[in-house]
Amino acid sequence: MSHKYKIRQLVRITQPNFSDKRSTTSGIYEVTRLMPADQTGEVSYRVKSSGFGERAVRESEIVSQA
Repeated sequence: MSHKYKIRQLVRITQPNFSDKRSTTSGIYEVTRLMPADQTGEVSYRVKSSGFGERAVRESEIVSQA
């Protein structure tokens, strides 16, 4: 599976976990690194948001910020 998003692209987390303190109020993150596929074949990304640091997300958890 190839990566749908590119480094520096802005994305939004589609289903933020409301108990997750790493989620931002705007939900907008910047892709910082492309990660390999996991055992299911789905690729992951490292994303960051100002003030909240970085986190890993699966491709199915994010959408492009228009």
